[in-house]
Amino acid sequence: MISAKRVSFFLIYLTAFAGCVFGAVTDFTSLDRMVIQNEGRKKPYLVFAQEALLSMSGKTALTIDEQKIPANEVITTMWLQPEGWNKKPLILINNLLLKKTLGLPLTEKWFPYEALSTNEAFQKLLAEATEQRKENPKDKLKGLPKEASTVALRMAQFESLTKGTLHRVVPNLDHANGPWSTIPEFTAAQKNADPALTTRAAQLDTDLSALQAALKAGNQDEFNKQATTLESSLRMVRPEFFPSDRQLNIELTYQHIHPFRWAWIFYAATAIVLALTSVKGRRAGYLVGWVLVLAGFGFQVYGFTCRILVGGRPPVTNMYESVIWVACGAIFFSLVFEAIYRSRYFLMGATPVAVIVLILADTQPLILNPAINPLTPVLRDNFWLTTHVLTITLSYAAFLLATGVGHIALGLIAFKKQPTPALYNYIYRTLQVGVLLLATGTILGGVWANYSWGRFWDWDPKETWALIALLTYLFVLHGRIAGSWSGFGLAVGSVVCFLSVVMSWYGVNFILGVGLHSYGFGNGGFSTVGTLVGLDLGFVAFSIFRHRQMKAAKKNTAVTA
Repeated sequence: MISAKRVSFFLIYLTAFAGCVFGAVTDFTSLDRMVIQNEGRKKPYLVFAQEALLSMSGKTALTIDEQKIPANEVITTMWLQPEGWNKKPLILINNLLLKKTLGLPLTEKWFPYEALSTNEAFQKLLAEATEQRKENPKDKLKGLPKEASTVALRMAQFESLTKGTLHRVVPNLDHANGPWSTIPEFTAAQKNADPALTTRAAQLDTDLSALQAALKAGNQDEFNKQATTLESSLRMVRPEFFPSDRQLNIELTYQHIHPFRWAWIFYAATAIVLALTSVKGRRAGYLVGWVLVLAGFGFQVYGFTCRILVGGRPPVTNMYESVIWVACGAIFFSLVFEAIYRSRYFLMGATPVAVIVLILADTQPLILNPAINPLTPVLRDNFWLTTHVLTITLSYAAFLLATGVGHIALGLIAFKKQPTPALYNYIYRTLQVGVLLLATGTILGGVWANYSWGRFWDWDPKETWALIALLTYLFVLHGRIAGSWSGFGLAVGSVVCFLSVVMSWYGVNFILGVGLHSYGFGNGGFSTVGTLVGLDLGFVAFSIFRHRQMKAAKKNTAVTA
């Protein structure tokens, strides 16, 4: 009987010979559908590859030696042919001060693992981080030790990829959701097991060796063939524990289409068309705007449908999902109000802010992680997740629409044009919807808190800022009713009060980073958000200045008359 080892050596020799004829392997899509368990979820290999490269390098494709290499090629060659990758610039370092401290080129963004692992200054910073953790285990790292620790995590990711320990492609033998193993781990575990499993393990080992040989030989056809063979062999271990073809197709299609990117493109087109037809061609421009915004909204609905089907849950359990959901909600409310009032202002107010929000989500993957990950235990009650979290985030969507329409009013004043009373009334209506949803969501949050933590209210930072946001908007609405300010004050309030939403939504999670809502914590983006807030406050201040000029001019005209 011919041993599996001899067969493996024969395949290696055969594919090496064939490689002399066929050239190099440049297409790795034959592995895209192979199922792998990562971050507690079974996913297509393509998704795993893109997420792995993203967390290590901040990109889903890298330019190395003047050649753009996609994630599936980078991650696969790191797995099957790891030699030399430690000399390639893969590890992302963004912090300029850290690069200066480590003596690295300030103009470069990616650095080789080898250069960082031998950098004495880097090792010193890691030692400082270790000491900080020992002295104050509950405190978060700060400064350069924190930045160095972030880079160290990316280096650990590199090590795991080159050692193959993340490539858990063999299903658990006993449980559908049990931990999967790598092929070497499975082979070692089945040495003295059932003969059928021993044979299966030997076959997997043979298929993996043949795939490696095809890659080394540069034989594209053989690589594709062996990839298919390996995937089939893996499925034979426990076929009932694999996701269905429909599930895989949904996730792969979602990954290829990028629906939320197409959404902001259509929204941007809507805003441009409506702006260009504000004076001439208003009717035609309005109809085209409706078509474009509905197309963008369709892409968002499709994207959320995919995420729900893949994750099996409402798509608002992390910052990325809440951001794209709020943008979707703002467009939805604008469509409802636009259908009622036919004013153009709701679409003109919603589309620019939705574009800004979706572009941030699309271009900041290290800050807003787009991965579909399993829920943390406190979020696994889908009833409360749906009622509380969706209600709160929909209130943010209404406030985002209000601030968009408020910017239109303030923009008119900045150009010394008086907004119509109807425009101020539109702001008032959207604020009413937002306050109703925020009040309801806050109460439901107290009920969920009692259900999860045994108390309704504990002045947790997230709870406190949700209350502050609610009170600021109530202050603006009551001020209008009491006659303390007119429509202009309402427009200013709609913009300024949104800063309390930003603090409750982003600031608590990404700046304070404390409290029981730990599932929403993250870091980064402070400079971007701070810049946008600063520019917005400057715009509000200029609008107030213009408003006072207009009032003074009107008063002088009345006196002269």
